Amino acid sequence: MTAFSKAQADVIPDIQSGFLWMVTTVAALGGLLFGFDTAIISGALPFLRDVFALNPVMQGWVVSSILLGCGAGALVAGRLANPLGRKSLLIACALAFAIAAIGTGAATSVYMLILFRMLGGVAVGIAAMVSPMYIAEISPAHIRGRLVSLYQLAIVCGILMAFVASYLLSGLGCASWRWMFMSQAIPALVFLAALFFVPESPRWLAMHNRYDEARAILESVGGNAHADDELIQIKKSLGENEKPSWRILLHKENFNIILIGITVAVFSQITGINSILYYAPIIFERAGSGTDTALLQTLGIGLTNFLFTLVAIWLVDKVGRKPLLLVGTFSMGIFLSILAVCFYKHVLNGPWVFLCLMGYIACFAATLGAVTWVYLSEVFPNQIRAQAMSIATLALWLANFIATFSFPMLLSEMGDSITMLINAGLCGVFVIFIVFKVQETKGKSLEYIHQDMQGR
Repeated sequence: MTAFSKAQADVIPDIQSGFLWMVTTVAALGGLLFGFDTAIISGALPFLRDVFALNPVMQGWVVSSILLGCGAGALVAGRLANPLGRKSLLIACALAFAIAAIGTGAATSVYMLILFRMLGGVAVGIAAMVSPMYIAEISPAHIRGRLVSLYQLAIVCGILMAFVASYLLSGLGCASWRWMFMSQAIPALVFLAALFFVPESPRWLAMHNRYDEARAILESVGGNAHADDELIQIKKSLGENEKPSWRILLHKENFNIILIGITVAVFSQITGINSILYYAPIIFERAGSGTDTALLQTLGIGLTNFLFTLVAIWLVDKVGRKPLLLVGTFSMGIFLSILAVCFYKHVLNGPWVFLCLMGYIACFAATLGAVTWVYLSEVFPNQIRAQAMSIATLALWLANFIATFSFPMLLSEMGDSITMLINAGLCGVFVIFIVFKVQETKGKSLEYIHQDMQGR
């Protein structure tokens, strides 16, 4: 560790925990809407297949259309996060969530359904970029991983809420899917109201020469010494770089960092997690479960996801980012391989498929689920963080779209076993990348991480 990093490691601010946890919890609610909006389709899909007579291709469109909106949202957020600010974008995001929830539930055709799911996707794309970035920019280094992980905890809470809502509302007949979608409006309005009680990001304020306001927020987080030290580092990092522009992303040192971030983002999606979350009831049905049983088993996935995300929050600032990524990805590959064997050998009776899926979800939730957002929120330099996060999250959503759109067709054309085996192989490729390219960021200030990455 250099003298610079050691000095930073020795500065442990006197955290004003009430203010900091309130602010980060509100920002993390964007993740709750993200999880709810993307996962509610899991319970609605069996009803939508019957109502709109969906074939595998249209199933793929209905499920994955939200992800195209997510990509658009990431681009919008990348262009507007610096001029408008993090807080303003999150307010717009909450409004879009509420409108999309009502519109999707009121849809009278599959095309109207897809349109409003894409609008919801725009909100998800904005939240996925801005919420973790905001939390990282306001959090002290030694607990930043834990606080950004709250965003992933909110995502899995949203997923669990969606699974619970799907299970509880599934008994309302053929219109159940409408109530499932409309139920998203409630947390969206709560998020909107709560945002009026949080400040703007101190690093965004500093970028716009509003240093007094930035210092006041940093002082509220960690006291006078913390505010002075952070502001010195922020001014130095901003002074060493050009005015924010997309052009400076092509500088060699920045481009290499962005490429690493993109790869982490893409592999967090193409290793199968969202395909399994979105299509869980379909997978359980293919393993022999009825619709009601499949929805109940899906609820077990949501609960496992939630509990093991708590494990990630406990570990991320203790163990570090890289070890968690390595262990989690390797373990996910093992469970997917076992699952492939179960389908290949038709070992579908009993608990094996369910247990393999639980193991896979547990490994993802305790590692990649939280660490991906932590790593993306902290690895990019201050001056280009908004643009770089935009590119990385756009890549994430495109990868998610391809994986999700193709999943029902892969199941139809190649079978369950080969589909699971492909995802397991991608886990193996990601393990190799993590070993050679991912650098540890635990306990380092956002400014020092950039210096460390450029020095390699």
